[in-house]
Formats: sequence, structure tokens, C-alpha cells
Amino acid sequence: MTIDVLYVGRMEYGHALDLQMRLWEKVASGESRDTLILLEHPEVITLGIRGKKENILVPEDELKRLGVEIVQVNRGGDVTYHGPGQIVGYPIMNLNNWGRDIRDFIMKVENAFIKILEDDYRIKSVRGDKTYTGVYVGTDKITAIGIQVKRWTTMHGFAFNVNTDLSRFDWIVPCGLKDRGVTSVQKLTGKKQDMDKLFRRTAEVFCECFNASANFIQNRYF
Repeated sequence: MTIDVLYVGRMEYGHALDLQMRLWEKVASGESRDTLILLEHPEVITLGIRGKKENILVPEDELKRLGVEIVQVNRGGDVTYHGPGQIVGYPIMNLNNWGRDIRDFIMKVENAFIKILEDDYRIKSVRGDKTYTGVYVGTDKITAIGIQVKRWTTMHGFAFNVNTDLSRFDWIVPCGLKDRGVTSVQKLTGKKQDMDKLFRRTAEVFCECFNASANFIQNRYF
């Protein structure tokens, strides 16, 4: 199996959502191969289908003044933050090719970041429980995961904190979990990371965890 990898740089959330929708239709209908979109977002706060507005701790007017958009989305999960220094991935994958097992799909995504952290940084991490997905170092989340599945095809995905400004998470109750914190590769290593290198590494390990090869393609959608 082969997964196309499409890196689009920094993209506003709405534009990325439109790209997801267009690709989702092609993948769900069998017109396109499974695709992993990789990008960074400008600062944005998103609310999933279980999201509670009270988990946004800063007044909406203040966030608007700072240029931070709030977007309601149809992924799983509660509230999360996206911004520079964070690797965001949107796997658009037809699960008819992968055993129609949503939990197994999520576990493979989690395994990718557990492997990167262990192999590249000797950082021990674990997956969340059945209720709260993601990857944690101790009680601090380093990778958030929230997906939607329609017609057995996925959209939305993961957010991996690399050089993320963790103070931004003070704006929210991350994922609605008051008893857990957040962390990043930069915080854990004490060193700013090479984002280009980690984008490629993320793509390679993600595909490896699905026993697939990565086909890096040029941005053909813009």
C-alpha cells in the first residue's frame, strides 16, 4: 500500500478544511489514493462535537483582537489549539483498505508518535485511554487526535506539539481535561527543533505504522 503525502506549509484553518473536504470526496469514492495532509495553522481554537464553550477561558472579543479564530468542527473531542510550531496532520484514508477498524486506525496514529519520541529522543510516551485519545508524556499531552469517519473514510486528524508556544494553552482547558497538562518536544529536550526535518519524519513513520510507503507529491491543488 502507498499513502500520498501532501505538505502545504502554513494554511488558514478554513482553507485546510476545504482541502480536506475535496480530498475526502475523491478518496471516499475511490478516485484518489489515501492521502496525509501535513501543515501548520496560524493561531486558531477549534471545538469538536463534544466541545464546551466554557472550556475556552479567554473572552471571544479578546481572542478576536489577538487575531485568533474560534471554529466549530465535526471531529471528535473537545477544544484544542493550533498554531505555529505544531505539526498538524489530516489523514484522508478509506478504512475499507484498512480493515474497517476505527480504534485500530487511531492506535496506529498514536503509535507513530510514540515511536518518534522513543527512537529520536528517548522520550517514553503512552497512548490515552479509550475515552481520551492521544499521546502523553506522563500526564502531559504531546499529540492530540480527533477524527471524523463518514462512509468509512477519515478526515481531521492529529496535532503534534513540536515548538508550540505552550502558553497559548492557557487560553483553553485542553481537550476538556482539567487534570492533565500539555508539553512539546522543545520543552522536553530544551532545544528548538527543525520543523522541516520533523514534518518528513512524521510522514515516514506515520506510513510505516500502516505498513505503507510514503509517496511525497507536489502541491497539485493550488
